[in-house]
Amino acid sequence: MSPQRFEMLVGLYGDERMAAILSEQELIASWMRVEGALATAQAEAGVIAVETGAAIAEAATGAVIDPVRLWRETRNVGYPILPLVRQLDEALPEEHRGRVHYGATTQDIMDSGLALQFDAAGARLGELLAGLGEAVAELATAHAGLVIAGRTHALQAVPTTFGAKMAGYLGELTRDRARLAGARRSIATVSLFGAGGTSAAYGADAVAVRRRVAELLDLRTTDISWHVARDRVAEFGAVCALLAATCARFAREVVDLSRTEIAEVSEAAGHLRGASSTMPQKANPVESEAVIGMSITAGALTSALYRVMEAGHERAAGEWQAEWQVLPQLVALAAGALATTRGIAEGLQVFPEAMRRNLDADSGLVMSEAYMIRLAPRLGRERAHDVVYAAARRCRESGERLGTVLEAMLSGQAAEETAELRPEEYVGNPHTTIDAALSQWHAPV
Repeated sequence: MSPQRFEMLVGLYGDERMAAILSEQELIASWMRVEGALATAQAEAGVIAVETGAAIAEAATGAVIDPVRLWRETRNVGYPILPLVRQLDEALPEEHRGRVHYGATTQDIMDSGLALQFDAAGARLGELLAGLGEAVAELATAHAGLVIAGRTHALQAVPTTFGAKMAGYLGELTRDRARLAGARRSIATVSLFGAGGTSAAYGADAVAVRRRVAELLDLRTTDISWHVARDRVAEFGAVCALLAATCARFAREVVDLSRTEIAEVSEAAGHLRGASSTMPQKANPVESEAVIGMSITAGALTSALYRVMEAGHERAAGEWQAEWQVLPQLVALAAGALATTRGIAEGLQVFPEAMRRNLDADSGLVMSEAYMIRLAPRLGRERAHDVVYAAARRCRESGERLGTVLEAMLSGQAAEETAELRPEEYVGNPHTTIDAALSQWHAPV
């Protein structure tokens, strides 16, 4: 094989354990495990001799596959299983040769190997997701009462708390966890249906053999061929993109709140961390930027999996190959996004003074809805809205505080309603939100 290209984004920010799961060695090992389990199941069913099944299973565990030869021959054949089987067969004593891969087709082995590999990948994604969720839960708990300007359409809207903001992310991660668990269960399904999905070459014991292989590999079984039914694969890839997108939303929040004019949070500090080559003052939110980049890439890749689902008849003609490229990248990107976002959350610097200062910006107009609701019983909601709207325009022209302008506009007739309102008095029920998010996150899965 030619030298592998360096993928900078996952190379810098990816997860090493996921890289091992997606490695060439694990890919080949997954196929060998399937071939070994198939031989064992067939020996138990009497399809091949017990001694032959044991010899194949032993070779599948211990035989050394030459990857250079494997990929060279694969380039000629188009698929790797025939060259793999030839090497495995050569590792057997003469009397047991010719029984490897009995009745199977290439996609049986590759799809069952994929099920093994991505079951392991799903487990690792779950661990990474759990770590991120705990970090976000800690932020929600630690800052439950820290008041910050809530923003809609990128502009200040009403006060909220930083903890309640984090609770929204924790709720999303909880739903992501459920989606991942479902997709992992679905993709961890054995595929042993023969050339055209009919299982004919497996003989009368096809169902029993398939179920035993699933048991040996700790996979789910099915009696319906999924050679061209790629919804399981598309679902798993889509969940990976969703995981990355959740991470990107968190990262985007960090980028926006780190802006010089806002400066309410920042990534962890460190010597030359986020430094510019030309602007010495810069401390760019580099990890958040990487997460956003990984999510953008994952979202774009996902579209290919829906094209793969177009495969017709009983075997794809080119669509399947797209999975070989796209799915490992999606998994690697999701893992990298989760791992990097956890690091951002754990190292996040939070600046309460800046949050307080920004709440007082714009003449305190972040309290406009609060004043409207206070005036509504006296004026009616619509008139209260119009009065506060007019007052807000005057505040922006004069720089006066909203309560002061309202008192003047109402000629002192509503002194109680126009008295100074503090943001802390108008944050709703953040503890209810946070408690619900924590309860759902810590509920048994």
